[in-house]
Amino acid sequence: MTKQKIEFSESESSGPGRPESSVDAVRDRLAGLLSEDALQDALDGLRPEEITGPGGLVTQLAGRVLETALGAELTEHLGYPPGQAPPGGAGNHRNGHTPKTVRTELGPVEVRTPRDRAGTFEPRLVEKRQTRLAGLDERVLDLYAGGMTVRDIESHLRGLYGVEIGRDTISRVTDAVLEDVAAWRSRPLEPVYPIVYFDALHVKVREDRSVRTRACYLAVGVTVEGDREALGIWWQDSEGAKFWLAVLNDLHRRGVADVLIACVDGLTGFPDAIAAVFPQAWVQTCIVHQIRASLRYVNYRDRRRLAADLRPVYTAANADDALVELERFDQSWGARYPMIAQAWRRDWEHITRSWRCPRTCAASSTPPTRSRPCTARSARRSRPAGTSPTSRPPRS
Repeated sequence: MTKQKIEFSESESSGPGRPESSVDAVRDRLAGLLSEDALQDALDGLRPEEITGPGGLVTQLAGRVLETALGAELTEHLGYPPGQAPPGGAGNHRNGHTPKTVRTELGPVEVRTPRDRAGTFEPRLVEKRQTRLAGLDERVLDLYAGGMTVRDIESHLRGLYGVEIGRDTISRVTDAVLEDVAAWRSRPLEPVYPIVYFDALHVKVREDRSVRTRACYLAVGVTVEGDREALGIWWQDSEGAKFWLAVLNDLHRRGVADVLIACVDGLTGFPDAIAAVFPQAWVQTCIVHQIRASLRYVNYRDRRRLAADLRPVYTAANADDALVELERFDQSWGARYPMIAQAWRRDWEHITRSWRCPRTCAASSTPPTRSRPCTARSARRSRPAGTSPTSRPPRS
């Protein structure tokens, strides 16, 4: 969850050379033992609920598969197969079965768990005192994440799978995830992030059987190695620069010492909040938000032509050319919409930050006041030899 780095192994790669999995091999063996005609004859006359319903044929087969797998685990634990004497004479041996009901996605499944005489057998597939398989817990978490209450989850599982799960059990399953979420939100972070994106999403969430719109504060950082990492998620009723200041202080307490470039929208007071916590960070305003704010009060008939005339401003090669294009735009549209050019001039320092990066500052006649890496690759090149990847990049 913290890093978007995906590794593919040879066994997971797709293609004609992919080895056959053990599940496919077992399925082919079963198909060879039981022909398709024999399977159709066995299912002839059975109602659908007798095949897939609670206590049906599929459920019974699932119980037989679980019992066979548990028996294989006991054989591995004892070191000899059933029907043979223990190696070396007297020793640990099989000691019957313990029946119990396991709740699964197929419904309640009756399983007989094998025992050993010494009581040292610890099954892994269905552990001792385990009454639910892992897949059912995942369904509970999916329903809980979808906004369903504990009562709704209980009735949903009863109607869909025929499984009775108490509300206390559902609460314990969801509380275990909340502990992991709390640990993730308070984990330590790297000292330097070349780029961090700050934005708030307004989403609808269900709370106490009512749907509310809340602001989801999200911070996504780009590490020195170039990996994207979700730094944290915070919830509030609305978006404001005051709470963003609390978010920045939280990141600072968790170990973030410096941010090179902070990408934000046009929220009023946000750059001042960033400067209070990370005074040397460059604040880059989102161009998309700036364009949307410019077109907000434009007449629909003028919107297409105005957007075309505004495009040369944010696609210019450097800040000087962009300023020339902005003056030309103001001459054409300033009489009708003067607030657009005024808004761009007011935020001009934050709009033109990206043009001051080393890769484009050579084309600008105004030298940058501070050289900073534009990408993670530039940050790696600026590290002195012998320093760690998480060490602070040198400043000029």
